[in-house]
Amino acid sequence: MSKKAALLIIDVQVAMFAGEEGNLYNADRVLNNICTLLKRARSSKIAVIFIQHTDKDGEFEKGKDTWQLHPRLHPQENEKVIEKTSWDSFYNTGLEEELKRQGIEKLIIAGMQTEFCLDTTCRRAFSMGYDNILVRDAHSTFDGEILSADQIIKHHNSVLGGRFVQLKPTDEVEF
Repeated sequence: MSKKAALLIIDVQVAMFAGEEGNLYNADRVLNNICTLLKRARSSKIAVIFIQHTDKDGEFEKGKDTWQLHPRLHPQENEKVIEKTSWDSFYNTGLEEELKRQGIEKLIIAGMQTEFCLDTTCRRAFSMGYDNILVRDAHSTFDGEILSADQIIKHHNSVLGGRFVQLKPTDEVEF
């Protein structure tokens, strides 16, 4: 990659896989794709930043088992974990400062939940001037009242792709 890049993993927390909302769509495949990206980023010495959603109560209450990052992620000492309290990974967090500190210009984005935190962060990152890749098969959500999770994901890939992000499948992301 010509621009200095970071892998941004959003809200891949235990609650997403064992939560109150039901079954995460394609949970195993999406988690495997995220772990593949993580392994490749680490071997290429690309910055890795984890975003961790935090609420005052409920499943995402700080310290709860369900609040923890998924156990397959195992952040390393040199990788940042940034807590957030809104759908926007930049809002009232240290994410922008960390990206500037590391000279990051390109974000490779994966995680949860497609129509909430992932969507909001992709749009905000674009507005802030970052060159973004959304890994089309490394994000997920739950069935909604109107649309299925599959429909939500396809819709967001269509809306975000070519506008706010470049879409790539896991196996085409280069580090």
